[in-house]
Amino acid sequence: MGGFFGNAASHWWIILIIVVLIFGAAKLPALARSIGQSVNILKKEVKNDGSKDDAAGSGTDDSTTSTDRK
Repeated sequence: MGGFFGNAASHWWIILIIVVLIFGAAKLPALARSIGQSVNILKKEVKNDGSKDDAAGSGTDDSTTSTDRK
């Protein structure tokens, strides 16, 4: 009676078994490590991207307005 969501746990187990069969149990830790490193790099870039734009944008605006006034 639960429909699809009632069987969601069994679907995840089937997907996990297929992944283990395709990649092999020995390669899974290296795969998880590389995915974790990629996520960390993405988070750092997103965090640094906003602060660099703010700092660079205000620095260029001040320099151009000061030269225009002279």
